[in-house]
Amino acid sequence: MHDDSPRGISFALTDEQEQIRHVAREFAEAEIRPHVASLDETQEFPHEIFRKLGELGFLGILIPTEYGGAGLGALECAIIVEEIARVCPAVALGVAAHNGLCTYHIYRYGSEELRERYVRPLASGQTLGAWGLTEPSSGSDAGAMQTIAQRDGDYYILRGSKNFITHGNVGSIAVVMALTDPSKGKKGISAFVLDKSMPGFAATKKENKVGMRCSDTASLVLEDVRVPASNRLGEEGEGFQQALSILDGGRITIAALSVGLAQGAFEAAIRYAQERVQFGKPLIEHQAVAMKLARMETEIAAARLLTYKAAWFRDNGMPFHLHASQAKLYASEVSVRTAEDAVQIHGGYGYIKEFPVEKFWRDSKLLTIGEGTSEIQRIVIARHLLNS
Repeated sequence: MHDDSPRGISFALTDEQEQIRHVAREFAEAEIRPHVASLDETQEFPHEIFRKLGELGFLGILIPTEYGGAGLGALECAIIVEEIARVCPAVALGVAAHNGLCTYHIYRYGSEELRERYVRPLASGQTLGAWGLTEPSSGSDAGAMQTIAQRDGDYYILRGSKNFITHGNVGSIAVVMALTDPSKGKKGISAFVLDKSMPGFAATKKENKVGMRCSDTASLVLEDVRVPASNRLGEEGEGFQQALSILDGGRITIAALSVGLAQGAFEAAIRYAQERVQFGKPLIEHQAVAMKLARMETEIAAARLLTYKAAWFRDNGMPFHLHASQAKLYASEVSVRTAEDAVQIHGGYGYIKEFPVEKFWRDSKLLTIGEGTSEIQRIVIARHLLNS
């Protein structure tokens, strides 16, 4: 007798995951949506929104409860980021970066002392975290960094700068990568936890961005910052591999952000297509528009499946490096296409700020650049094919 029951795979979320989605969506609609346009216009960081996100446990999603976190997994994190991005991708970017980069890096590689001192306030939202890898002269080629960490007894002296750092201004705790042995290249990079109370460590230039405008992006400067050796994460020379591993997880959250952005843009487009009448009938009844919407919805569904698959692999302790790159590549590019099509469906109204799609369009482009460009993701995927 043939058994048609599913084996080892299910596309249904658990009741708890559905409840998490509901809470995230309700919060985004009630607490974020009324402020989206003004935050984009003023570029002000939404401190009060992040305080409330901390109270919900959304700033310590991946952190166990014993360190003040929510004790959830990568799939739950993807769901939360997706729902926030559906309303405001810029706020979702802060949630993704805070959870997946700084906070998780310290939790995963830090000593028990560092976990107690830094992870707990980060996970509860008492403070925000930044993550410093990119420099003015090293973007995709992160191994070409020039920031130096020179050993001095029980301390390291850090000199250099970082740029395009999310929460560079508003974050008081940061994970920073620096060269402890320049002669070893990538293998000479180590990771450190810094906080703004350390003399010589400060934010400088705040970037004036095309999109994601209320997400704080700034440069960091390190002028002979004395960092205790106990603030090193792991051993000397492990920083680059740590960063690559952290970025793998971060790519899942950026994929989720991309899905949420695309979903928000699609919903705005279909509402407009149902209401706008041209040539005697709603736009959605015109085949050219209907076909565009059909493709948008299908691509969003595919991007969501790739993202959830990568999160599922991570949650189940399986290798997810390839899946994270596939999800991030496809979802980010879908977000750009969907947002652009949403503008096109709106016509001239899509190009003015009274309608939400122009912001989705501006916000979307960063997703093909940050946490590994589309070109880098294709290299990662191609290497896997060559080595398989």
